Amino acid sequence: MPATAKAHIGRNHYHINITSGGNNTLIADEPEENGGKNKGFSPSELLISALGACTCATLRMYADRKEMKLEEVKVDLSFTRDEENNITHISRHIELIGQLSTDEKHKLLQIANKCPIHKALSNPIHIETKIV
Repeated sequence: MPATAKAHIGRNHYHINITSGGNNTLIADEPEENGGKNKGFSPSELLISALGACTCATLRMYADRKEMKLEEVKVDLSFTRDEENNITHISRHIELIGQLSTDEKHKLLQIANKCPIHKALSNPIHIETKIV
């Protein structure tokens, strides 16, 4: 089943309501320097948040399945855009907390790079847009 979401903006600069799954909601907004009120995640923050959430969930699932002693995963992300060269740079630093061997940490790094959002962002993306 495909993931779905809806976004809505009215006349309020740049307050965006996002819904998913019927009951899930969040607010997106632009920073004040872009004319918003910084009341929610910026679009760039939403993008890297998806990568952070996917990384955490994927590592938790794998560690639980392999019975690793992983207590916590902390992911620190940043997003920059080089408009002149049309290059996006995402930096992801992962902190693994728990009694893990060097081999387990290495395996978890490999698994982090296989999370679905990492794969989506690392491969070509086709976006189909229609006015309805």
